[in-house]
Amino acid sequence: MLSVISPAFLLFVAVLLAVWYRTPPARRWQTLLAANLVFCLAMDVRGCAAVIAASLVVWIAAPRTVRDGRSRCLWLFLGLAAALAPLILLKYSGMLVPGLRDLYKPFGIAYYSLQLTGYLLDVSGKKIPPERRFDRLLCYATFFLSMTQGPFNRYGTLMPQLDDTPHRPGTRRLVFGAQRCAWGYFKKLAIADRAAVVVAAAFADPTAFDRSQLIFATVMYSFQLYADFSGYTDIVLGIGEMMGLALPENFRQPFLAASVHELWARWHISLSRWFRDYVYIPLGGNRRGTARRDANLMGTFLVSGLWHGAGWTFLVWGGLHGLAQVIENHLPAPLRRRDRYPVRLLGIAATFATFVVTFTIFRADSLSSAVAYFSAIVHNPGHQVFSQYWLLGLTSRLDLLELLLGIAILIAVDLLHEAGLHLRELVARAPLPVRWTVYEAAIFAFLLMARFLAGGGFLYARF
Repeated sequence: MLSVISPAFLLFVAVLLAVWYRTPPARRWQTLLAANLVFCLAMDVRGCAAVIAASLVVWIAAPRTVRDGRSRCLWLFLGLAAALAPLILLKYSGMLVPGLRDLYKPFGIAYYSLQLTGYLLDVSGKKIPPERRFDRLLCYATFFLSMTQGPFNRYGTLMPQLDDTPHRPGTRRLVFGAQRCAWGYFKKLAIADRAAVVVAAAFADPTAFDRSQLIFATVMYSFQLYADFSGYTDIVLGIGEMMGLALPENFRQPFLAASVHELWARWHISLSRWFRDYVYIPLGGNRRGTARRDANLMGTFLVSGLWHGAGWTFLVWGGLHGLAQVIENHLPAPLRRRDRYPVRLLGIAATFATFVVTFTIFRADSLSSAVAYFSAIVHNPGHQVFSQYWLLGLTSRLDLLELLLGIAILIAVDLLHEAGLHLRELVARAPLPVRWTVYEAAIFAFLLMARFLAGGGFLYARF
C-alpha cells in the first residue's frame, strides 16, 4: 500500500514527476491515468475494480440524463446508484454485516463516490458537457491525490488543467511545492502523531485521568485532527503544485473562525461546498423563508454527519453543528457582527470551544462513551496534566514541550497567513544566506521533533 508518509510514495511521486515533464502536455492525462491505476492497485485490487465499475456505469448514464424522454430519470437514478453504491453498501451495510467495510478499508470510498455523483449531477444539470471518453472520466475518478481523503475536485475544474499544464518544470513551482509538502509532513509527524498518543490514552479509559488531563486530551484531539488532515492536504496540494495543477484549498485557518458558519467556510472547504451545491441548494437553500432555511441547514448537516460514519456519534455531531448555525442565524444583529475586535475574539473562543466539545463526541466510540468522557471531566478532580505527563503516554518533559512547541508553531503560521503574510513568499524574497539559514533551521526542527516510527495512518482516510 502506498501510504503518503511512506518512502515508497515519495519514490512514486519522484518517478511520476520525471515522466510528467517528459510527456507532451496533451497526453499527460494518460500518464496521470496510468499513475492513478498503479496507486489504486497498490492500495487494493478489489477497491480498484469497484471504482472502475462505478465509473463505467456513470460514464454510460451521464449523456443519457440530458436527453428528453422518460428514460432520463431512469438513467440518472442508475448513475447515482452506481456512484453511491460502494458508499452505501460498504460503509452503512457494515453495521449489519460486521467486517464488510474491511473489504475495501484502504479506499476512501466516500471521496470518489461523491466526486462521481457531482460529475453526474453537473452533466444532468447541463453545467458541463458529458465526457465522451471513458478513460478520461476514470482518470478523474481515480485521481491519486484525492482518492483517500480529498480534497474534492470538480470535473470541470480539474480535467481542463490536465490539457494545459506547463511545458517545463519551473524552479519556483518545484521549490514552493516541496516546501508545502514539507510543512504538511511536519504537521503530521511532529504534531498530529505526537498528539495522538495523548488522545488515545485519555479516550481509552477516561476514569483513570483527572479533569485537567481529560480537557487537555480533548483539546489535543482538535489539534491532532487539524494537523493530521490539513497536513495531508498540504502534501497533496504541494505535489499538485509541482505538477502545475491548482487543486482546491481545503483549510483556511479554521481555528480563527468567529462563528460555526464561518468555521465551515474554513474547515474541509471542498466538502462544505459539495454539500452546499448538491444538498443545501437543491433543498431550497435560504430562498424559501426562515423556517425552511433552518430545516435545510439541519438536514444538510445531518447528511454530513452520516457521510462521516454510520453511527449515532456522527449524526449527533452533524446535528449539533447544524443547530449551532440555526441559533447563530437568530442572534440579535449586533451579536452576529464579527468585525469588531472584542466581539471577534469572543466569537473565536466560543467557536473553538464548540469545535472541541462536538469533536469529542465525533472521536468517541459511542454516545455512551462520549457521556462517560464528559462525566469524567465533571467529576474527576485534579490538575496534574503537566506534572504527570507520563500517564498520557508522553515519554519525557521534552516530549511534552515538543508537542506544545509544534502547536505554537502551527498557530503562529496560521496567524501570519490570516494577516496576509506567507512564509514561502517571505523566504523566497530573502537574501541567500538568510534563506539557507531558514532552510537549515527548519530541517533541524523537523528532524528533532518528528516521530518517524509512530506508524499512524491519516484520520480522515477511514471516511
